[in-house]
Amino acid sequence: MAPGLRQSLTEHRPLLERHRELQALDSSLAELCERAQGMPGTPASELLTFAGPAGMGKTTLVTAARARALEQGCTVLSGKGGENEHGLAFRVVRQLLQPTLASMEETELRAFLGSWYDIVAVVLGLEASATTHVPDPTGVRDGLDWVMTRLAMKKKPVVLLLDDLHWADAESLGWLTSFAPRAADLPLLIVAAYRPGDMPPEAKAFRTLVERHGNRPHSLEPLSTDSVARIVRNEVGEDAEDDFCEECWHATGGSPFEAVELAIRLRERHVRGLRHELPVMRDLAAAVKGPGLIERLHRLGPATVRFAWAAAVLGGSFAPELAATLAVIGTEESAEATERLRTARILADSQGPSGGLEFAHPLVATTIYRDVPTHLRVGMHNRAAEVVRAAGFGPTAAARHLLEVPCDGRPEAVECLRAAAREYLHAGAPEAARRLLTRALQEPPPPEDRAAILHELACSTFLIEPTATVSHLREALAEPGVDPDLRAAIVYRLAQALAHTDRMAEAAEVAGDEARQATGPRIKLRMQADHFVWSMFRTDEPDSAARSRKLARLAGKLTGRGLEERYILGLRAWDALVRGEPRRTVLACADDALRGGMSWADENRGFEVPVSVALVFMYCDQPRRAEELFTKGMAECDSKGWRGSHLALGQALLGYIRYRRGCLAEAEELAREGLRIADRVEGAVPAQWFAIGILIQILLARGRTAAARRLADRYHYGEVVPNAVIYPDPRTVYAELLLAEGRRSEAECLLSDVGDRLEARAWRNPSWCPWQLDLASAVAPSAPDRAVRLAQDAVKRARDFGAASVIGQALHVEAEVTGGPAALDLHAQAVEHLEQSPASYELARALVGHGAALSRNSRLQDAADRLYQGLETAVHCGAEAVATRAREELSAAGMRPLPLRYGQTDTLTAHERRAAEMTAQGHPVTVVAKELRLTEQGVRNLLSAAYRKIGTDAAGLAGALKTFPRPQL
Repeated sequence: MAPGLRQSLTEHRPLLERHRELQALDSSLAELCERAQGMPGTPASELLTFAGPAGMGKTTLVTAARARALEQGCTVLSGKGGENEHGLAFRVVRQLLQPTLASMEETELRAFLGSWYDIVAVVLGLEASATTHVPDPTGVRDGLDWVMTRLAMKKKPVVLLLDDLHWADAESLGWLTSFAPRAADLPLLIVAAYRPGDMPPEAKAFRTLVERHGNRPHSLEPLSTDSVARIVRNEVGEDAEDDFCEECWHATGGSPFEAVELAIRLRERHVRGLRHELPVMRDLAAAVKGPGLIERLHRLGPATVRFAWAAAVLGGSFAPELAATLAVIGTEESAEATERLRTARILADSQGPSGGLEFAHPLVATTIYRDVPTHLRVGMHNRAAEVVRAAGFGPTAAARHLLEVPCDGRPEAVECLRAAAREYLHAGAPEAARRLLTRALQEPPPPEDRAAILHELACSTFLIEPTATVSHLREALAEPGVDPDLRAAIVYRLAQALAHTDRMAEAAEVAGDEARQATGPRIKLRMQADHFVWSMFRTDEPDSAARSRKLARLAGKLTGRGLEERYILGLRAWDALVRGEPRRTVLACADDALRGGMSWADENRGFEVPVSVALVFMYCDQPRRAEELFTKGMAECDSKGWRGSHLALGQALLGYIRYRRGCLAEAEELAREGLRIADRVEGAVPAQWFAIGILIQILLARGRTAAARRLADRYHYGEVVPNAVIYPDPRTVYAELLLAEGRRSEAECLLSDVGDRLEARAWRNPSWCPWQLDLASAVAPSAPDRAVRLAQDAVKRARDFGAASVIGQALHVEAEVTGGPAALDLHAQAVEHLEQSPASYELARALVGHGAALSRNSRLQDAADRLYQGLETAVHCGAEAVATRAREELSAAGMRPLPLRYGQTDTLTAHERRAAEMTAQGHPVTVVAKELRLTEQGVRNLLSAAYRKIGTDAAGLAGALKTFPRPQL
């Protein structure tokens, strides 16, 4: 190239001393292409990172990666961090995904994103922020995972190029860290470059992720003297002297960026590389960055300087027209400035899909930004906020600039910051929303808006810092003249935040005080409902009986006309349940509460009451109804992107329903999934408590005591108990674990304490908490008479409630602690009741217990029949310990267990098949019950099991039965 001709910094040059990095890149790309073609092999390069100080050639390697990926037919998606843009939530994610998605037609885009559209559209800038969806961060990350996975499969193989990751926004970096491990299972390669010394504190998880990848990151070292000499001679000629080249190395420190820049400038100045030219070389080296660069910029003229300053303030890739507006120069001056800055290698054409201009190197951008005089920089940011919003870039782009402007009490700035915060909340970026709302309060806002902004700020901190939420809301309530509806929303959120920080008494007190002060009947009723919620779910309620009486009186006057009334009725159903009132009373209240609907995803209501109403049906032996409500409610939460603690709790409690039905394998899977979700959600401690307790009960039912102990120890379960009511009751669950380990005296003490606590509240339903039954089992060896009294009282309470499952369970325990011939009738009653219930696991225990008692009383034939039925039921449930006991009892009685009538849990039993066949033929339940000598509820239970196994309902039953395996009789 002739001296004086301009050469782009991005023009391909030989990469010196980067053979190891290029080899790793080629190897990773080869593996990626093999994966995309379905070739076998273990992927080893789903993440490739280059790390080093500024100027070490990271961007050049990323550029090389782009070229080589495109040569191999890969789809390349790229994004880069910006020094002044890391406060823009999901900015890097948008750079990666928005160009591809924005190119789709609306119909195609909605079909591509499917049900995730409403969750990720705002994140990706595909929709205005007017959407009503406010997803949680976990839901957004799940949605982005799904989008990236779909893109990877549709456009495989895919390469993600991420430059300047040290300046990536926290939300994009968090998503990348959680998503990267999944790339191993996709035709996708992530190539990232960053400065290790500039990584933010929140990047700790990303550092850990990179360190798990063996020899990565590839740390870039300065170039040797020989390589710098090669760069210089490539530009000025082979006659450059060795001493001259060595001085070039000293002047640049081996930085590839500075060496290349210096060499180009030497060529432009016609320097030949001789000793006497060293002073010129040193002057040119000083002008590559720092003061020398600024001096060179100012020589280009005032208009060009203002244009460069405007570009630095705008940051990232920018449109020349926008910079010209900000610099207050005309079109012709803008074009001249652009050309001068290109020639000086300060600006270059953007490599992004949106085009425009960008600085040739981040070092150049940083130096020029810092050159802008402070007072002028503030004014330019203020003007930039107006310019970018007027250009249609939205409130978040404008708000970024407002954060650099001193507070001045401007209402328009407050409104822009609030609008941007709303957009961030709709994008699942609460931390970014918090920054903007905090700034809005500092402006300050008009007095009449202060309470609303504090409420918005509290909503943004709820998931990330509940204690801050409490402070903001208390401050909001102290503001004068708060609108009643806003005040109600503030009180609800305050009580919820207090409850989620284990301050249940304060939560109840806040709602109770507001209920007494409220003047409007609707708001008063709502506050009463909130008061009842947090009172009922605190473990130290001082006068539970009085609150129950008040709730019953109030509920008796309501018809369920509005949501407030339905919430009261739902709470009445739950209260009646735990107190052990008749089952028909409980179900009537629950049905009234659901008449007219009860949303699980109302942001100003919570889902504590809808969940409790759904669980009422489980305790009342209607688990199918409970599952239907859970399925519908969880789908509602899922559609709003609530996939954090809501999903964790929903999964765990759905597992609890399956556990009580006796579907232990399914129950364990659901509970483990609930715990997995809770573990990855910051602040999801309540959901953890539910999931852990449920999972421990399931593991004990399956005979896996050691696994249950490991789980309890891992989470310190049993050591610390929250002030909130958790079900199953944590103390009772831990006592059951102690019993399984043979630690009866410890279990007795713990259960006695549980009994005292629940008796004080008049919570007497053994279906909700079987502490009496567990205590009876604990004291049976040492105090048999006390054990019998405890069991008999539990049986009476169970009969008062009226659910067959708990009556059977209580009778079974009474039979076990009674012993002898007198227990046989109790065993038979227990089996009879449980056969009419959906509790298959408890039925298996009762059958085996009855069989063992018959065997000890020398009724071997009857014993064999019961033990075999129990064994078959236990195997079907997945209750290995119960099945083992059945086999041991059969063996001890001298009987060899017969082959099971079915070997898989998805094969119909003879009774299930017969019930299903008769139903498919149109016989009513009454006829089927008479044929099979069962109650109508027993037939319904058989049909539920048959439908679950076949995967269909009555409409498709006839056809399904033709191909479904028959039981081996």
